[in-house]
Amino acid sequence: MSLRVLMFFGWQLRYRPLPGPRGIAVIYPHTSNWDFFVGLFGKWALDLPFRWLAKDSLFRIPVLGSWFRRLGGEPVDRSAPNGMIKSQAQRMHAADWYWVGITPEGTRGYRPHWKSGFYHLALEAKVPLCLVYMDYPNKILSLVDHVYLTGDKEQDMAAIRAGFEGHLGLHPKDMAPILLGERREKPRD
Repeated sequence: MSLRVLMFFGWQLRYRPLPGPRGIAVIYPHTSNWDFFVGLFGKWALDLPFRWLAKDSLFRIPVLGSWFRRLGGEPVDRSAPNGMIKSQAQRMHAADWYWVGITPEGTRGYRPHWKSGFYHLALEAKVPLCLVYMDYPNKILSLVDHVYLTGDKEQDMAAIRAGFEGHLGLHPKDMAPILLGERREKPRD
């Protein structure tokens, strides 16, 4: 049914089996609230229990927070970024199957770079990435390209850039360049 809904709205779903039971689905670009719904219908069409991370304040909203959890959402306490990486890696390895979606832009508006948490989590947990894009001009939701990180940031980011090249979000002007920002030394106030 979910695939039919996507197709009704003109979307194609492209999928290649994931390279293992654990990993990170890197979702880019993320320029619209519609991305959530396209991704959700893609998740349901694939019938895979993808989880996704979002700021913890979203989960404190009455009713909506509970609904987000049922959809696979997990809150992130952004005041403790270093602890989040280790605890998230442990959660991944404690489960038989754990793929988590992360939007490294961190917001739908323009940013000059990506947040680096997904990168550090993938290295810490030693898991692959699945590059997920929603190409709005061509109406393609793709989960085809897989990247195995080497720890060489320049090489890894070049591979990620190549996988996302040419795919545009709903609002291309808001797409962040595929560059890692520096890791925060101190927690947010």
